Amino acid sequence: MDRRQVLKAGAALSAGAWMASARAGDEPAPRIMTVRGPIAPADMGLTLPHEHVIVDFAGAEKGGPDRYDRDEVFNVALPHLKQAHQLGCRTFVDCTPAYLARDPVLLRRLSEASGLHIVTNTGYYGAANDIAIPAHAHQESAAQLAARWEREWTSGIEGTGIRPGFIKIGVDAGRLSEIDRRLVEAAALAHLTTGLTIAAHTGNGEAAMEELVVLRDKGVDASAFIWVHAQNERDPAIHARAAERGAWVEFDGIGPKSIERHLECVEAMKERGLLGRVLISHDAGWYHVGEPRGGNFRPFDTLFTQFLPALKGAGFTEAEIRRMTVDNPQRAFPIGVRTKTA
Repeated sequence: MDRRQVLKAGAALSAGAWMASARAGDEPAPRIMTVRGPIAPADMGLTLPHEHVIVDFAGAEKGGPDRYDRDEVFNVALPHLKQAHQLGCRTFVDCTPAYLARDPVLLRRLSEASGLHIVTNTGYYGAANDIAIPAHAHQESAAQLAARWEREWTSGIEGTGIRPGFIKIGVDAGRLSEIDRRLVEAAALAHLTTGLTIAAHTGNGEAAMEELVVLRDKGVDASAFIWVHAQNERDPAIHARAAERGAWVEFDGIGPKSIERHLECVEAMKERGLLGRVLISHDAGWYHVGEPRGGNFRPFDTLFTQFLPALKGAGFTEAEIRRMTVDNPQRAFPIGVRTKTA
């Protein structure tokens, strides 16, 4: 088994068991990588695929763990995570990327205390005028960036031993900038050696379609791609086009004031027979570094208390709701290389 096959097998049990399995020539069963280690997709349960515990917008050169009290963040966030667990959530995907306060040690501690499976990420965030792009990323090639992210997969994040469960990147609306295109190319290369799903904060449909072209040109199938914040694109035909190509279309940002808009998005996908490509989440939280006690932490409850009842009221069946909240995340996040074959 060559290096790429070993990394593809990166369905990884523990690092030791994974390598032993690879040396024996076996193909490990698909796994989801959480901050406490790998789990089977069937163990994910109801999943929130896009949330945040903590975010710091100070910038790549200013941010860092010295800007917040980890114990305070833990105490602020834990009740909200416990509430999500009580409401039925079992897996929580934390989408805070590097240089925006990604903290895998904090997430592992919260996972242990809340009972939730928590998934963290590798990758860089190029949206918001590149505020979270470190200086080296402006100089390095896509291959060099990908190598950094691959090392986090094989060796763990920043010496913690905690491994990412997906790649998080971010691009702005419209045509991809030079740095945004390089991030997408790097994500494609990293996917081909790690098998990690790519979740991309994406400004609008134009950017999403261009991302899919970049991935295709690098040999990555659209099924390895999650279009994050797809609700910001107003044209449902573009949502459908991405889904028909095999991408995951994520309608996050669900909150008390957005129920009607998100229901509209999901209904349009149902009408086109595309619920099998839909993910839904809050994009909520978060402890905002720099504000007293993290500012206004938005809970992870609206999907359960308002949106799922709204779906039922609109005629969605239990099976359709389960598809979006349980089945689709189980298909979107397992580690495995997905290549473009045609």
